[in-house]
Amino acid sequence: MLSRLDRLIVKAPDPERVGWLGDWTYAHRGMHSPGVPENSLAGFALAVERGLGIECDIQRSRDGCAMLVHDWELDRLTAVSGPLADHTAEELAQIAFLDSEHMLARLDDLLPIVDGKVPILVEIKSRRGYDVARSCEAVAAALVGYAGRHAVMSFDPRVCAWFARNSPETIRGLVMREDEIGMTQKAWQRHVALWAARPEFIAYHVAALPNPMVAGLRERGMPVLTWTVNSPATRANGSRHADALIAEGDGLA
Repeated sequence: MLSRLDRLIVKAPDPERVGWLGDWTYAHRGMHSPGVPENSLAGFALAVERGLGIECDIQRSRDGCAMLVHDWELDRLTAVSGPLADHTAEELAQIAFLDSEHMLARLDDLLPIVDGKVPILVEIKSRRGYDVARSCEAVAAALVGYAGRHAVMSFDPRVCAWFARNSPETIRGLVMREDEIGMTQKAWQRHVALWAARPEFIAYHVAALPNPMVAGLRERGMPVLTWTVNSPATRANGSRHADALIAEGDGLA
């Protein structure tokens, strides 16, 4: 259950505002498979066709654009080496994913494909010492005028805080992983993260479920999403202990 301190920190969100989050399964980085790369426009289009919500990752280009890429470095996904942030958005748009004709793309490119047909979860990547506010600005700029359901989330509590101040109409969530490589392994770290973020939902690592704190948040009406669901076993576990799944591969029904 939630500790007394967590109860003081975490407020129940408006159910009319956040209730839709639990109505969907979200394709983790799109419907990717051999020949259809993660975070590619092709993978996102397939998710829309299948009626799945979309989870996408955001890195920031050198000129401040929100790019649909998970990694800080280009090496794993492309034939180019080095930091993504060394390149402009125009330069990145000329880079293809490995073993694919599909090119890297911006959040701006994704929105017309989705066009409100399914919801979008936008995860903003961050790390220690990173000016994540500039990434928040890039995402907010891309979302101006977009009427479809969407939410932002991040491991970094500063993302929730930024959107609460600067784009309060945007639903915001905290990504959490409380295992040996997570960022909130100790109770005080969780208290600080929740206090700084004041999230309207959380996205919690499926391998760490069930969890008393997560159960307490659900009881208070906070939507709990879980990731990465990639097998029948993790799908069953996530379905028992969370409101919605962020899934890929064998984790998709």
